[in-house]
Amino acid sequence: MVFCILKRIPQLIYRGYEYLLTKEVKNAPIPRHVAIIMDGNRRFAKKLGRVSNFGHLRGADRTEQVIEWSCELGIEHLTIYAFSTENFNRPKDEKENLFELIRVKFNEIGKDERTHERKMRVHAIGDIEKLPGQLQESIKNIELVTSDYDRFNLNVAIAYGGREEIVQAVREIAAMVERGEIDPEDIDEDTISKHLYPAEGAALPDVDLIIRTGGDERISNFLPWQANGNECASYFCAPFWPEFRKIDFLRSIRVYQTRTEEREQQTAARAACFLKVLGKAEANEMRNLPKTLD
Repeated sequence: MVFCILKRIPQLIYRGYEYLLTKEVKNAPIPRHVAIIMDGNRRFAKKLGRVSNFGHLRGADRTEQVIEWSCELGIEHLTIYAFSTENFNRPKDEKENLFELIRVKFNEIGKDERTHERKMRVHAIGDIEKLPGQLQESIKNIELVTSDYDRFNLNVAIAYGGREEIVQAVREIAAMVERGEIDPEDIDEDTISKHLYPAEGAALPDVDLIIRTGGDERISNFLPWQANGNECASYFCAPFWPEFRKIDFLRSIRVYQTRTEEREQQTAARAACFLKVLGKAEANEMRNLPKTLD
């Protein structure tokens, strides 16, 4: 009996901490757009002496939970890095298994009642034409099935590379200039944003927070346009993606909130300093004005 109680203590502590973190996070601004580099599936499998596909399966389960957590907090856009252009260099069997897993998950999302309850719209962003035909069909289907939803947006970066995204946008705009559809002088940041993934004018909003699991502290060519220009917050953590816990997710949100608060404080301090300097300048000007005669 005593042993059972002692065994439950860590779980009770974890649940208590999770509850406090959730309450704290919900009382501050929530990021609109969170992007995640889901790193460590293969290393997780290797640690357990299993094949890579086991890690990808457990990682897919974790992704479903993170979608749930994001909806609970009111996040509007969640972008997950499922397969990069560099991942095409992986062994053939691993790629085929991963593509099949992603295809199955897209099909499951389309049939899942929670997708429709959440009004979740799904987009695949990347060079989709490089993917197997069956996976392309699943992508087209899930995008069609969820096309009328707008409460929560799940963006799956697959066959994606940040530099390639910008290059294809520049090519599209150059073709428009050549056809006389747009004047070069009218090209601005908004023009480029509208030609990034997903296309057809539905540009992703700026990223507020990037999360990377697995211990590496780098962005790996992920959403460079949407993230760097916005000076988004970054959260790097050690757990492999299948081990990523809700408290890790909540901590990342708290990092964003702390950074936002610090930025607001700095802005307020600068504004106060500017007004102080401006007030002194005006006072000096008033003292230097010639006195009028009575």
